[in-house]
Amino acid sequence: MAEISTGQDARDEDDRDGGLLNFVSGLILGAFIGAGVALLTAPESGRRTRRRLRRAAVDVRDDAASQLDELADEVKGRVDDAIKVARKRLGS
Repeated sequence: MAEISTGQDARDEDDRDGGLLNFVSGLILGAFIGAGVALLTAPESGRRTRRRLRRAAVDVRDDAASQLDELADEVKGRVDDAIKVARKRLGS
């Protein structure tokens, strides 16, 4: 007997994807804020603090880019899987 989809599965998957994006965004923002606060409260010269802030910002940017690439790959894989399932169901 064929299973009838109510759309709940798609909504659940959208919720999981949104949750992952929110988590990654929060992680990046938290890392940036934490690095900034730690560097600003450290007892060092202004030049050295600015240099450390610059390095921390570059690290956060690189981490964000890496995580965005991973997320894009995951989304692409899920889209490819969804297309395969749709083609199979449609008999194409």
